[in-house]
Amino acid sequence: MRSSLLLPVLAAALLPLLGSCTLGAQIDAQTALERALNGTYEGVGVGGTGRVPYRLLLAVQERGGRASGVLTNLESRKAYAVSGTFERAGNGGGRLDLNLYEDGDKFRGTLRGDLTASKLSGTLRTVLLGRELLGYTVTLERQQAAAPASAPAPLAPLPAQTPTTP
Repeated sequence: MRSSLLLPVLAAALLPLLGSCTLGAQIDAQTALERALNGTYEGVGVGGTGRVPYRLLLAVQERGGRASGVLTNLESRKAYAVSGTFERAGNGGGRLDLNLYEDGDKFRGTLRGDLTASKLSGTLRTVLLGRELLGYTVTLERQQAAAPASAPAPLAPLPAQTPTTP
């Protein structure tokens, strides 16, 4: 019976100490490199079938060495889920090795290249019957995020009115 009374008292005494362990501890959700590289890239792939416009929405996870996103062929409007590896290289950039999937599980190609805060340069290869066939040299430029809409200008105060007598 004594131990059953002691447990709530002990828990009450330790609770403030355990709760204060997290005070001041802050872990950023993204590293500076992730903030610099994550975003939208647009450009063209040049290959055997000509010039093809692409848009890539990209998210890299530096700590886990992973990258994922969506690659859209702006001509055919087909979208591909991309996932693969990200390896930090040099100052403020990295290397991508991504697989492209259609409908979630149909392997359709690879995208390999070098990534900086302003550009992705590499090779996109489509896969047919399990073999990488058509290759495109891809250059995608990072698109700047749209500036948030500005708040309307505050109204000027009304001029002071002097009372008039009838």
